[in-house]
Amino acid sequence: MSYTVKEAKVGNETVKIVQDSCIDSPREWDNLARMIFTGGHSHLGDKHGVDFNQFFESRQDFIDKGEQIVRKHFGDVVICYPVHLYEHSGTSISISDSYPYNCRWDSGTIGFAIVTKEDIRKNFGIKRVTKEYIDKADRILKGEVETLNQYVMGEVYGFIIEDENGEHIDSCYGFYGSDIEENGIADYLEKKYIKALAA
Repeated sequence: MSYTVKEAKVGNETVKIVQDSCIDSPREWDNLARMIFTGGHSHLGDKHGVDFNQFFESRQDFIDKGEQIVRKHFGDVVICYPVHLYEHSGTSISISDSYPYNCRWDSGTIGFAIVTKEDIRKNFGIKRVTKEYIDKADRILKGEVETLNQYVMGEVYGFIIEDENGEHIDSCYGFYGSDIEENGIADYLEKKYIKALAA
């Protein structure tokens, strides 16, 4: 059952923006970056063989030593960000270490988002990895982290259009982010529906 976020009447029809409750993790897509998570949140990231099975004295110790472990495991890591999780009335993740992701009570570091030279070669079909491609990969990685955060937060939506009897006319799901202009829903809806939802 989808939770209705917003609805509007357009003549005899109703357009609804609903939360998409039947979604696959974006980590099952064809991604550039790798999300190397550990502990109780490893299921949010990608499968990996990195062994974090050692004692870390603090969060910063995990960030410092964990990055070394990841770099040693993969060998050719060119981008590596610690990924932080904030859990308080919901869950969110980020590579930012500013509040709330640095909150000493409700946040922690769950792993790393990385890109290797080999990942860049495969993704862009190149042999020589230059700064230009590393910068492109960095932007893509940040987008993948944001998309995963939207998935974790439940910010994935769809739309439903029904007639006056509640019968289905049209629907589409799988839009990441709450802004219908940015997430793509507006590209699928006629202007009359967009205008009604904006009112």
